[in-house]
Amino acid sequence: MALLRTLSTFPSLPRRITRREPTLTVIYRNPANSIVCKSIANSESAISLSERDGFAAAAPTPGERFLENQRAHEAQKVIKKEKKKKKKKDEAVVRKVVDTSVSCCYGCGAPLQTSDVDSPGFVDLVTYDLKKKHHQLRTVICGRCQLLSHGHMITAVGGNGGYAGGKQFVSADELREKLSHLRHEKALIVKLVDIVDFNGSFLARVRDLVGANPIILVITKIDLLPKGTDMNCIGDWVVEVTTKKKLHVLSVHLTSSKSLDGVSGVASEIQQEKKGRDVYILGAANVGKSAFINALLKTMAERDPVAAAAQKYKPIQSAVPGTTLGPIQINAFLGGEKLYDTPGVHLHHRQAAVVHSDDLPALAPQNRLRAQSFDISTLPTQSSSSPDGESLNGYTFFWGGLVRIDILKALPETCFTFYGPKTLEIHVVPTKTANDFYQKELGLLLTPPSGKDQMQDWKGLQSHRLLRIEFNDPKRPASDVAISGLGWISIEPIRRTRDTEPRNLSDAEHEIRVCVSVPKPVEVFIRPTLPIGTSGAEWYQYRDLTDKEEEVRPKWYF
Repeated sequence: MALLRTLSTFPSLPRRITRREPTLTVIYRNPANSIVCKSIANSESAISLSERDGFAAAAPTPGERFLENQRAHEAQKVIKKEKKKKKKKDEAVVRKVVDTSVSCCYGCGAPLQTSDVDSPGFVDLVTYDLKKKHHQLRTVICGRCQLLSHGHMITAVGGNGGYAGGKQFVSADELREKLSHLRHEKALIVKLVDIVDFNGSFLARVRDLVGANPIILVITKIDLLPKGTDMNCIGDWVVEVTTKKKLHVLSVHLTSSKSLDGVSGVASEIQQEKKGRDVYILGAANVGKSAFINALLKTMAERDPVAAAAQKYKPIQSAVPGTTLGPIQINAFLGGEKLYDTPGVHLHHRQAAVVHSDDLPALAPQNRLRAQSFDISTLPTQSSSSPDGESLNGYTFFWGGLVRIDILKALPETCFTFYGPKTLEIHVVPTKTANDFYQKELGLLLTPPSGKDQMQDWKGLQSHRLLRIEFNDPKRPASDVAISGLGWISIEPIRRTRDTEPRNLSDAEHEIRVCVSVPKPVEVFIRPTLPIGTSGAEWYQYRDLTDKEEEVRPKWYF
């Protein structure tokens, strides 16, 4: 300072001290969340003083730069943490599974009410008040469930994927919305698929509902398969088809809720994989979710007293699609985790969505499937009305009033075998008379539809699909043609007999063409032939797997 005063008294002397402009380093800049160094915050006063005195701020040391970087990084972590908390708070409303303030029927999950007698969840006022007074509303079953348990067919689901006829209290879209929370939950999913309607009930886009949650795949109703079926072939077939659909599952289980076959294996894996998570039973409508839960509780009750107690108030089961109308919480595990029976996913492309509610029982097989096979030798006559007298070319199959199959090209030895409900009769007529036959016999020989009311609303077989089926080995079935919600037709290029060997075929004979007509919007699938019956094990071929495929391929159990 003494030197400066001296220089100021001699203005003619040149200044030897040069002024340096301060160089500021910006460590972190974010318009929304700015972080400023304290030395920069007081820049106006500090810089003006430095300029006046001829000195500038020193450049930050590496240690100071490191500290500033650390502070900026920590601030950024705080901001991300706050955003994550806000996101979780927004999802909390969606993640709410069951409104505990509203008591529901333990049979179907519908909210209890005392105003509308015909609606699901109805309970008379006296019973409701009494149960509420003693805090026993969870032990109440509604009037609709009581009727369903006695065999009455009472539908309640309408809209896209719902059922015509009867009262429609809830739409299929509303039921699907009740499952939307699953993608945000940490849960174990048990997905059920009906073996009789494998393609129609598979739920190929199940990940849209459950997100990344682990899935155990359970195949139901295997007791309906013909006697002599080799379950090794069925298990391998299911795993192959599931892998091709690119659905990753923990394992595959073949089960029967009626005989309890395979249910204990599912119970063991649930105990092993739940790991503190709730368990949700998920599947298409009428695949047997409630029946499976009852079988599961019965199996678990042998070792788990909580599951034994839960059997007293178990979900109602019936042949009516859409029996369950809301999530049903069941206390089934010692660890405190919950088991949920969920509403079925109602699919618009199944036969049950286009027939009247009165005809729904006709679509559900009650006993083992019985094969009905047809080739040219099984037709009653080969008269002048026969198209060519040598093959099924020019013939038409009617499967009830729901399916029409026109044979466009087939070999003389080609055989068509139908698997489905016994109540649907199969009729074969020449294609040239098929239209008149359908108009004349619809509702009489060709049922469903049945009854005048159903006939008036019936729109006919509006969807036509031309199928070209190619095959290489005439000793094996070519493929299955599966009708969503009904069953399937197995096509054998040359019918297997013990006395004869398949003949050599020309290149032009390695093809079969058919036209399948169904109601809109029922879907038709072509798939590898399901190896059922005693003959299935004879022709089924196991695929050779690589070490990598063997490692990632899900295991199946029975």
